[in-house]
Amino acid sequence: MRRILYISAFLLLAAACKKSYNYGLDQTVSAVSTLYAPQDSLFLSITPGGSSVVEFEWAPAQAQDGSLVQYEVAFDTTKAFKNPVFTVAADNTGQGTTATISQSTINSIAKMAGIGNLDTGKLYWTVFSTKGLNVVPSSKIRMMTVVRPAGFDVIPTDVYLTGSATEGGTTLSGAIHFKSTAAGVFELYTSLKNGGTYQFVNGTTGTPLTYFIQGPNLKLGGSNTYTDTTAQVRFNLDFNNAVATITVIRSVDVWYGYYDNVTYHLTYNGNSTWIDNNQLINEPTEPWGPEERYKFRFTVNDGGGAQDSYEWYGSSAGDNSEPTATTAATYFYLTPVTSDQWNNCYKFSTPLDNGKLNNIEVFLQPDAPYTHTVTPQ
Repeated sequence: MRRILYISAFLLLAAACKKSYNYGLDQTVSAVSTLYAPQDSLFLSITPGGSSVVEFEWAPAQAQDGSLVQYEVAFDTTKAFKNPVFTVAADNTGQGTTATISQSTINSIAKMAGIGNLDTGKLYWTVFSTKGLNVVPSSKIRMMTVVRPAGFDVIPTDVYLTGSATEGGTTLSGAIHFKSTAAGVFELYTSLKNGGTYQFVNGTTGTPLTYFIQGPNLKLGGSNTYTDTTAQVRFNLDFNNAVATITVIRSVDVWYGYYDNVTYHLTYNGNSTWIDNNQLINEPTEPWGPEERYKFRFTVNDGGGAQDSYEWYGSSAGDNSEPTATTAATYFYLTPVTSDQWNNCYKFSTPLDNGKLNNIEVFLQPDAPYTHTVTPQ
């Protein structure tokens, strides 16, 4: 009898184990019901480079099982969204109800949508809510009108000069680095040799992108041949607007405030440096003492038949004391200033410099602040 009871209990337990359970994940998710920002029919003239962004925002969707929902902002050329041009994950690793999208990214999306440089076109956008493999597009769709800039789609973060006309030669490892003066904008003081070639690259290893100058414009690929006389030049490259200028540096001179004129001439010494070695400095004496104020005058030419012109570089301070051994390095930094006879001048150090031979050097190197030194010999 006991044996029969054991067998009956086992059969009941086995029957209970046959109860089925649904352990599958519920991937049901609702569509986004409301788009908040940006407004419909936004007109966006894309600002090249920089850090400008567009903020996208929408109402949250609901997952059937109460778990987190992922979102993507989708862009297309029509309202169909069957094969979007591009999608961007929401903030907070895709879980936020906002997306911070840079204008640079929107510029790239516009290019993928067939909108050319300087052209105007329409982009449609909506939000996809996703749960697992289930992707649900919102029925709400907005449009933005985009004006693309003239510059490059991808702005380099570093630019170098290379070629047989340059100081660094044709080896990439010797390419000369440009100073970045703003996002997408670069400057370099250097020299070019007659008869050689030069080009700009965005790196010094592998196969970097190359750029060259055509008229006033920067172009992708190719190189330039330098046919003018060997000269010191300043390159200014603006990749945001795809423009370039070459300015010839005719001379770099010390301009003495007392004489309201140039007194010492510096000679180019390579590596973005000008120097006047063993220059005797004689400060004129006035009733108030030695007159030691000076700044720098560059004689430049922008080409195209233009006349030479002057640029002035001096102190960021309107007035200064004589420097001492403990004066900060920033005292000697070169800042664009006016031709005013007395303001924004440096001062020679009378005890150290006056009546002695000095080396005067101007440093316009790309990887340090523009500056100068006056060193007694």
